[in-house]
Formats: sequence, C-alpha cells, structure tokens
Amino acid sequence: MENRYSRNRLYISAQEQEVIKNVPIILGGAGIGSVIAECALRLGFENITIIDGDQVEESNINRQNYTFEDITKDKIKALENRLKSINENANIKVHNCFLTEENVELFILGHKIAINALDFTSDVPLLFDKICQKNEIPVLHPYNLGWGGLVTVICPTGLSLEVLEKETNKFTELDVVEYATGYSKFWGTPHAWIDEIVDKYKKENGSLPPPQLSIASWILAGICTHLLFNIATEKEYKKFPEFYLSTILNN
Repeated sequence: MENRYSRNRLYISAQEQEVIKNVPIILGGAGIGSVIAECALRLGFENITIIDGDQVEESNINRQNYTFEDITKDKIKALENRLKSINENANIKVHNCFLTEENVELFILGHKIAINALDFTSDVPLLFDKICQKNEIPVLHPYNLGWGGLVTVICPTGLSLEVLEKETNKFTELDVVEYATGYSKFWGTPHAWIDEIVDKYKKENGSLPPPQLSIASWILAGICTHLLFNIATEKEYKKFPEFYLSTILNN
C-alpha cells in the first residue's frame, strides 16, 4: 500500500485500495457533492467526475467545500483546484454545465457508481436515476437534515424514488425525508425534531431553499464514502426503500 494510504491499513486491504482507486464514480451536483468528493478522494477514490453549472455564493460557505475567496467563481473549477491540491495525480474530470434531459445519459455512461446530489427543481434528478438503473449503476441520494444526514441507494434492480411521488404535488426532496421519518415512526424510532423542521419549512415562503448545516454535510460525506467503498468492493449495503439516517439527537 502506497504511503499516501498507509494509515488506511487494517481497515482497507491493499487489494481493496487498488479497486477503489480505479472505480469511476460520477457526482451530479457540486453542493453537498463537493464535500463528498473530498472525503472519497482522501479515502482513495481517484477516478471522479463532477458536473455542475453553478457559481459559488456566500450562502454556500456554511456547508459546502468552498472558501470566501471562491465566491463568484464556478463551483466546478474551485472544486477541481481543491481536489487536485490534495492529489495532483488523481483523475478528476469536471464539466461546467447543468445536466439536462439531452445530455445526462452522455455524462453518466462509463461510470460504475453515481451520486445524485442534484436539486429537485426539474425532472432531471429522476431521469438521472432511470438512466443509472438502465445501465446497472447504483445511485446514492444524500439529504442534508441539518443535525443529521439521510442517504438512500437506488440499485439497478430495485424500486425508484418515483414510488414516493404524490399525485397532487411535484416530487421533491421533502418526499424522501417525510418517507424516512414516517418509516422511523412505524418502527418505533421517531425523529420528532426532523418533523418540526419540515413543518416550519413548509410554513416559510415557498421560494426559500431548505435550511442546511455543515454538520450534516460532513456526516453525509462519511456515509456516502463508506457506501462507495462497500459498493466498489462488493460488500453488503442497504438499498431503497431502506436508508441510512445518522444523528446523535435520538441517541
């Protein structure tokens, strides 16, 4: 095992380290994706593609992998510089554009694992999943819950998030969050604080983005990177409709 990853020993074998080094992963979105990308790179994933067309805003700084000096810069270029400063030899590919119905399949093809960190402002996130399922690519969905992180994995042969769609409303991230909290209540492990935040958010001006904290960003980076490792090395992991929800508030 090369010196860069020598402290991964005991947890990760030399063979596993080589596997994750070469497995190509794609991140749709460089918001929470920016934090996940760094965590994955530090573990040893060196073949990473990231797509986003946004620029860094001051409101991103509280939870995303950018600095004050990055404000107004293209997210994708700032993130590329950050990742290359960590490992200049890694195969980091960035595309400074938004995913659309026309280009999403082109970008996805050739990858083995995907992370869907796209905003649900269009039908593209669900199309992203459909194309991944068609091409037998597992998809991780991370959700920032402030004091906790929620992740579910859409596998090629399993259910899609479309089963959560309501006839009266357009599908959003809230559908996944409310599904997870409802599931937890059913099994006797309620997360009342999440329900309270969701209720308060629904009462806010509908144009406001959801509240998010740095706490969840780093929790999600850890969960997603561990899942990337398990998927790449063919270990067990939970698949949707199961999920991972990590927080200390109910412990």
